[in-house]
Amino acid sequence: MKRNMIIVIFSIFASVCRPSNDASLPQQQPVQVEQDFFSTKRHQMVKEQIQQRGVKDTLVLRAMRKVPRHLFVPEYLRNEAYQDYPLPIGSGQTISQPYIVAFMTEALRLKGGEKVLEIGTGSGYQAAILAEICSEVYTIEIIPALGHRAAQLLQQLGYRNVHVEIGDGYRGLPRQAPFDAIIVTAAPDHVPQPLIDQLKPGGRMIIPVGDLYQELILISKKSDGKIEQESVLPVRFVPMTGEAEKKKNE
Repeated sequence: MKRNMIIVIFSIFASVCRPSNDASLPQQQPVQVEQDFFSTKRHQMVKEQIQQRGVKDTLVLRAMRKVPRHLFVPEYLRNEAYQDYPLPIGSGQTISQPYIVAFMTEALRLKGGEKVLEIGTGSGYQAAILAEICSEVYTIEIIPALGHRAAQLLQQLGYRNVHVEIGDGYRGLPRQAPFDAIIVTAAPDHVPQPLIDQLKPGGRMIIPVGDLYQELILISKKSDGKIEQESVLPVRFVPMTGEAEKKKNE
């Protein structure tokens, strides 16, 4: 009898002390709560800051709902990632406000499957939005630290169709041209001719042009090569450096 009691007592003790399948849940719960929190904020951002301001393109809206913008800003700013204003990302650069990202992307009239060039990788967020829609995204960043950091993050998030180049974006990327669309996220005081040359007939380019304050210029290249330009929105971007800055000072 005593032997049986010992066995029973040991069995009860073992069942209490044995790790259950749910033992890891308390460790996972904070991560899930954080994901749910940012997902809610992201959907709210799209509804209130983007859709209500006139962006209708379903591909753009879907991409904006999916890409985790909070991972593209410094950790101490993550709670502000889905607010309607730009945020610093280091090296004197910023990540554009969500509405501007959506507006510029929609202006390209992407249908899916395009090859796109971005000038000014920055945090990598705009490239990720484009990658959700396009087949191939080539993006150029003049500041090595930003470019390497963006490339690493984009790889970690699984964006294998984004190709980050370190260099001066003024002259584009001739070896990969022509492009179906070009988006420029830093402001020169004129439209760089090399970028126009690398735009495929039928393609579109969106670029901020000006000094302290700029206008977003939408450039369309017709099938016959004719160029049409339209000013679509007043904006404020960081200036384009490198060759663009040199030409400005000549």
